[in-house]
Amino acid sequence: MTVTEEKLQSESAGSRSIRSRAFFVDLAIYLPVVFLIREVYFQNLGFMANGLFWSFTGLAVAVWRMKVRGVTWAELGLCRPAHLKRLPIATAFTLGMAIGSILVFEILKDQFAWNLIPDTSNEAAVTRFGNLKDNWVLFFSIIPVIWLESFLEELLDRGFMMNWIERMFSSTLFATILAVILQAMIFGYRHSNDFSERSITVGLIGLGMGLGYVLFGRNLWPLILAHCVLNTVSMLDRVG
Repeated sequence: MTVTEEKLQSESAGSRSIRSRAFFVDLAIYLPVVFLIREVYFQNLGFMANGLFWSFTGLAVAVWRMKVRGVTWAELGLCRPAHLKRLPIATAFTLGMAIGSILVFEILKDQFAWNLIPDTSNEAAVTRFGNLKDNWVLFFSIIPVIWLESFLEELLDRGFMMNWIERMFSSTLFATILAVILQAMIFGYRHSNDFSERSITVGLIGLGMGLGYVLFGRNLWPLILAHCVLNTVSMLDRVG
């Protein structure tokens, strides 16, 4: 190896190190914001309005850091899928991975009698959304907001956060695996702030979405559609 080649390799390694630190700084700004902003709650607005406030605050920080790094949403997958005919298949597989992982967890939990904090999301839903039992007017009035939240979560958790974790570790295969796992853990914990059945099941949904993102061309639309379907089914279950 010539002196010039050694110098180029050294400069390349130094450049990667600088980029890794830059993405670490971005996450060090973003993650505290998305957790701490949930401590702000406007009682007169209700849960859904507050939820949108939290999500749009996270979006503002993500857009800011993306602009600093020169990254666009299209680069992260918010663009027309390369193969539209494969979109339903990618959506179905992503949905299947998320649901399948939850079913496996439920089987293991029952088999080994794991003592976990119970999932109280059904009880909390009445406080958050109102009593949906047989209330189709309420269902159709809030489902657009649920879809918007699903859209924003995929943008932020898979589009922004997962990519930033991956790039922080230099975009190797190890970094990709780590990014899929870490974003799922953060996604699950953020929904309950504890180690409960809910945090695990939501984390498994994030894991399925992360795998779908990697396996199906890093396009966000299959994830967005799968997320909307999951949340719609969850809300329908509360109506019936």
